[in-house]
This record gives sequence, C-alpha cells and structure tokens, in this order.
Amino acid sequence: MNLGILVLVAALILFGLLAFKQINALILAPLVTIFVIVCSGLPILESLKTAFMPAASDYVTSYFLVFFVGALFGAVYQHTGAAESISKTLAGLCKGKFVAPIIMTITGILTYGGVSGFVVFFVIYPIALNMFKEANLTRRLIPGAISAGCWTWSMYGPGSPSIQNVIGMNSLGTPSTAAIVPSVIATVATYILIFVWLEMRGRSFTKKGITFNDTTLKFQLSPEEMAMDEDKDLPNFWIAMIPIVAILVAFNGFKLPVETAVFLGVALATILMWNRVKGLNAWIAVFNEGAANSGVSILNTAIVVGFGGVVKNTQGFADLVELLKTLNMPALVFVMITVAICAGACGSASGGMGVAFNALTDTYIELGANLEHVHRIATIAAGTLDSLPHQGAQITLLGICKLTHKEAYFDIFVTQIVIPFISCFIFIIFASMGL
Repeated sequence: MNLGILVLVAALILFGLLAFKQINALILAPLVTIFVIVCSGLPILESLKTAFMPAASDYVTSYFLVFFVGALFGAVYQHTGAAESISKTLAGLCKGKFVAPIIMTITGILTYGGVSGFVVFFVIYPIALNMFKEANLTRRLIPGAISAGCWTWSMYGPGSPSIQNVIGMNSLGTPSTAAIVPSVIATVATYILIFVWLEMRGRSFTKKGITFNDTTLKFQLSPEEMAMDEDKDLPNFWIAMIPIVAILVAFNGFKLPVETAVFLGVALATILMWNRVKGLNAWIAVFNEGAANSGVSILNTAIVVGFGGVVKNTQGFADLVELLKTLNMPALVFVMITVAICAGACGSASGGMGVAFNALTDTYIELGANLEHVHRIATIAAGTLDSLPHQGAQITLLGICKLTHKEAYFDIFVTQIVIPFISCFIFIIFASMGL
C-alpha cells in the first residue's frame, strides 16, 4: 500500500476517533481535511478555497431545499402530534408481541413518508420505552430497532423521498423507483432479516433473564422518564396519514420534484391539523424550529462533503480508485465498495454518497452498467459503513436512550451494516439477471 493511500486510511481512522469523542462536524471536517492536505503535500489555503469550499457549497446549492422542507415537515408532525398518533395506533396492533420489530416498522413508515430521522428519534423513543416496559423487554434493543427503521429499507427503498435517493436521481438522471424489481426484492429482504433478527434477539435476552429492569445498565431511568401521558389528545390516525400518502403520490405518481412534493405535504399537514397548534405565533415557532434544524443538518453534511472534495484531489485517492479497478470486480461491486468506503469515512450516508458521486460519477458511467442499477446499489451501500460507531446519528440516539455503545451497538452493527451488505449482494444477484 503506497503512502498516499495510507494517508487516507489514517484520515478515516482519525475522523472516526474524533467523531467518537463527539467533536462537532463543523470543527472535525476542516481539521481532518487539513491533515490530509498537509500529508499529501498540497497547498493548504488554496486547497481549502478551491476544493473544500466548492464541494461543500455545491452540496448546499443542490440539496438545501430538500433538507429545508423535510425539516419543516418533521417539525409539523412532531408538534401537532401526528407522528405520535401514527406510532401509537400501529403500536396498538401488536398487543405486546413483536415489540422491537414493530418499533422498527413504525419508524420506517414515518421516514419513508418524509419525516426526518432525527425527529423520529425523539417522537418514537418514549413510545418504544413504554412498549418495551409492558413487554418486559430489555432496553438494549431500542436503539437498534429505532435506527434500523430510519436508516435501512425506508432510506433506500424505491420511491423513497430520502436525500440518498435524490442524490442518485440528480447524479445519474434516473427515476426515484430506479431498478424497481431488484430494489423491491432487496428492500423486502432487508425488512424481513431485520424483523427476524430483532425478534430473535429479544427472545434470547428474555431467555437469559435480561429484561426491562436491567440493573447492569450504566444509566438507570428516573420515574419521570418512565411515565407517559396515555390520555394525550392526538390527531386521528387517518388524518395524520394523509400528508404522508400525498407526498409519496406526488413524488412517485405525478413525478413532482421531491422539494415540491414534501412542501405540499407540509402545507396539507398544516391545513388539516391547524387547530393542533395554538395560534399563529405558535405555528411560526414550529416553522422557525424546522428551519433552524434544516440549517444545522445540511451544514453538518455539506462540511463533510467538503472533506471529500479535497480527498478526491489527492494522489492517494486516484491510486485507490485505480487499485480497485485493477481487481477486475463487477461494476456494481465496485460502486458498492467505493460508496460504502466514502460513507464510512464521512459517518454519513448522504455525505458519503455526495462524496462518491462528486468524485466518481463519470467513472460509474464509464463502467457501462445499467445506471438504474448503479443508482440503487449506491443508495443501499451508503447505508452500510455509515453506521460505524463514530456516526453522529447513532451517538445522538444512544444518548436519548441512555445507553452506551457497549450495551447497544451490537444490534445496530448487525441491522445497519451486516444486513444491508447482505441486501447489496441480494440486489446484485437479481440485477445481474437483467431484472
């Protein structure tokens, strides 16, 4: 392995270690970028101005509106109680059975419908906590169940309004339902495998005597955290579902841009549930919160894409790409590996896809593979190594759930790295059949 590639490996490790220490991405990305610049013998200021900032600003230009309307939709669904209404209704159907898989299903439905994963974290956690308590199931499975619903099948399923799907569409000119037959097969396989894993793990924990009241956990719950308002007035389930269905129909049926589709969902949700937020000033506060959330989210992602903009200009990156090409691997395997590596380096599926497509779109096209297949395998692969322990979303969720990596990360690893990689190969097999 040459020195240039070693620099990139060291940068990846450094990125992961510093992120694990919960250093903000706005500080972390420039620091690791400067490390790469210095070690690669590039001019510091020129590289920051001509590679780092253009890559970051191009990402903001391309995807700000997607983040903006998505964050508005999430804020509306959180403060009107619509997300909680959907969650409680679906949770009531399981009647104490398949608790962890049901939580995964609920979060997936919400995120497939356009609700931000970070909003879902806060909405679903208290509901999951109550369901796990009633089923006497260990809290260790909650983070895996919630995040698996947010960041796997609902993220890369055909027709999803996720930013990852949009990146594939914009980069390759492919539809939201690209490679629909193998996509559906891989998405369903992902869901089934995660469902089975979570249920199997829940039964295994219970059999070992590890239940809800687990005194071995580092952080114990307070009585206040255990309480839930069962009589809380929430919107009707079907009313809450209308804007989500409208987004999916507008996006996939009428082929409207995702920004327009989600904006229509925001407008429809606001009209249908206007009385759920008390007064115009309260609504302004909801929209202000959503707008602020969108700014933080896109900056954290764009700044990481800026890091990738510098990486792609290094000799080490060029050598790595050439090395992978010499292995004579199938085109879709090449796409899978490169996108997964970028996602792992960024600790972000959307950031990783942004880096990969910014650097390698022409290479992907030159491989001669069906572009719809490239779109979908890239979207699935982005949801693999992004979930390494340094991922900001996982750290946030573990904090919300009051659990440590040692206590809960294993199930995150299986459901969001191992199973998505299996799904990648399932997709490749069926795509190779010409489906």
